[in-house]
Amino acid sequence: MRKSLRNLVCQVVAHSFILTGVVRYATRKALNSKCILSLYFHKPSKAEFEWCIQWLKKNGFRFISLDDVERVKNGEIPFPKGSVLLTVDDGWRSNVPNVVEVAIRHEVPVTIFVSTSPVEEGAYWWSYVHQAKQKGLIPYTKYELKKMPEQTRVGILQEIKKKVNPGRDAMTVDEVKTISAYPYITIGAHTHTHPILINCNQKQIYEELKISRQKLESWIGKEVDYFAYPNGDYSTREAQILKNLKYRLAFSSDPKYLTPESLRNSFTLPRFGFLEGASTAENICRMIGIWQPLMMKLSRFPYLKPKKNNKEIIQESMPKGGPSPA
Repeated sequence: MRKSLRNLVCQVVAHSFILTGVVRYATRKALNSKCILSLYFHKPSKAEFEWCIQWLKKNGFRFISLDDVERVKNGEIPFPKGSVLLTVDDGWRSNVPNVVEVAIRHEVPVTIFVSTSPVEEGAYWWSYVHQAKQKGLIPYTKYELKKMPEQTRVGILQEIKKKVNPGRDAMTVDEVKTISAYPYITIGAHTHTHPILINCNQKQIYEELKISRQKLESWIGKEVDYFAYPNGDYSTREAQILKNLKYRLAFSSDPKYLTPESLRNSFTLPRFGFLEGASTAENICRMIGIWQPLMMKLSRFPYLKPKKNNKEIIQESMPKGGPSPA
């Protein structure tokens, strides 16, 4: 009920952005500015992922790979206007039919950031937590565990794993090997056990980043140079360790456009999040990069209308240049 009410309210808000021309303006702005729509998913349905690709194509966007992004950063090719980068976090088993097969059919590049321990064991740590919580075996939620020091979280999980078995929801090693050989698919690292890195000590971070990369490279027989932070959380410490380990690019979940300015820091690249299960109207606003900035503005005035209109807010959040407001 709560989720349905949330989605209904957000759908109404998103439709207001569409009907008032905010989405049309932001789309035109993105197509004509030096910015890349850098998007991330987790486990979209096949219908959701295909709809996303079709909507972006219909509206004039073209898809680029992480290799293209790196070439842009290095000055080897011009900054591509009206471009989209698609990434997927975790390595869910459902990604194989719902993301990989769709991407290949549409000839669209996708990078999948894989956590290696779930691939070996079968499930993500929060799947164990969810099942244990449902059975009344623990008082914690996954959100509470995300805030705990890493050693505390690991100790609780060890006890939980003795009591429940959620089954497999991550890809298998063979599936990771197979999809890595497909055209349009790039494999990136997403740590070994998917901890919240800012809760880890330096040794734990180093091991998580090193082990995950070693395992992935041994499985797919290719170099793994790209990374995405679990939960999007990072600090300068994590970025420096990635640099020391010779990773080349790393992605957060900071909801901003990927611009020439943001490309200067290879280890804090932003992304907009697609929300599985949300309305198409909301996800249009998310993909085009206006949802999070507008929500942050509006959240400051829960009972009042913002003094600035929506187009003025979008003008502030978009990179400079491009067409003038309609």
